[in-house]
Amino acid sequence: MKSIADIKAIRDKMQAQIVLRDNQDAEQETRIVVGMATCGISAGARPVFNTLVDEVAQRNLKNVKVTRSGCLGMCALEPIVEVFVPGQEKVTYVHIDPDKARNIIASHIVNGNICTEYMITKG
Repeated sequence: MKSIADIKAIRDKMQAQIVLRDNQDAEQETRIVVGMATCGISAGARPVFNTLVDEVAQRNLKNVKVTRSGCLGMCALEPIVEVFVPGQEKVTYVHIDPDKARNIIASHIVNGNICTEYMITKG
């Protein structure tokens, strides 16, 4: 039988390895962030979020995480979806609906083709 100190040392060592592994996975993970503050929700962000989650699950996409965010600061452009692919610049999509969300998954996430028609444009 090990002492309490030995068990705590083993626990601490294993927790450090878990954190390291989680950080390494996060570096390789594509993140899809949906703005879900009041403005986003009222503009239809909830069905967009649900569609993205469903598409990722149905396609069994590994290392793709769909998350929520608060206000992204551009209320007039909601629903907003930001895509963070490791090693690439962030892509911000605006005025997204469930059909556009499905297309983002198919084109951008699966095939690597940014959906330029949904992006913010400088005018």
